[in-house]
Amino acid sequence: MDIVACYKWVLDEQDIKIVPGSLLLDTSRAKGKISDYDKNVIEEAVLQAEKDDTVTVTALTFGNAKAKQSLKDALSRGPVKGYWVNDAAADIADGFVTANVLTAALKKIGAYDLILFGEGSSDAYGQQVGPRVAALLGIPVVTFVTKLEISEGKVMAARKIGDCTEDVTVNLPAVITLLPEVCKPRIPGLKQVLGASKKPVQEFKLADLDLVAENTLPKNKIKSIQGYAMDRKNEIYTDGTVDEKVNTLIASLTKEGLL
Repeated sequence: MDIVACYKWVLDEQDIKIVPGSLLLDTSRAKGKISDYDKNVIEEAVLQAEKDDTVTVTALTFGNAKAKQSLKDALSRGPVKGYWVNDAAADIADGFVTANVLTAALKKIGAYDLILFGEGSSDAYGQQVGPRVAALLGIPVVTFVTKLEISEGKVMAARKIGDCTEDVTVNLPAVITLLPEVCKPRIPGLKQVLGASKKPVQEFKLADLDLVAENTLPKNKIKSIQGYAMDRKNEIYTDGTVDEKVNTLIASLTKEGLL
């Protein structure tokens, strides 16, 4: 059985700064990392392989040249092979493009029974790619999954829906999108990190995937990205009695439309 763990290489949000005196973002010193939610994806795939030695786990990502750094980290977490679609188009790709690219890559790979995604990425969190890939492949999808078991060509999944849990069973092949609580990602040891460099990686270019040109053009275009600024008022009422101060506060809140 073949499990493909899909992940995204993103900028580390801790390294993103707001330019003083403006709301512009400075990403010049931001390092890349595997999306936090996707570390759970890789971990869950590997946990399934540890329960069944017939399971093979591979990792798949779509990113620019810098995403090459992610492969060693991903493979140190347990997958036996990595697949990387290397193209600068990933920088502006939306869910539509990413889903088309990953679907084409999966068809090239050929071997997949279970395809795992995070519910969203830690940068955009669009929650689109997993369901889109399932639709393009014509296979079932289960979202918001917190627990899964594989048995006899089926996957049993627990979905978190608000305060409730829904148990779902679907036939393989299938796509599953995972919530972070599905598992806790391991921290690779030195042996795993060194061993990752010996694992095979297959690189694709967009031209290798036989994609129709229109499927590589984003449907959404980002006009600008700005930091968030919160203006706080600091009003202190010192005049009058306690009742008068309270009445002044209530009047002020009412004027601001907060009451």
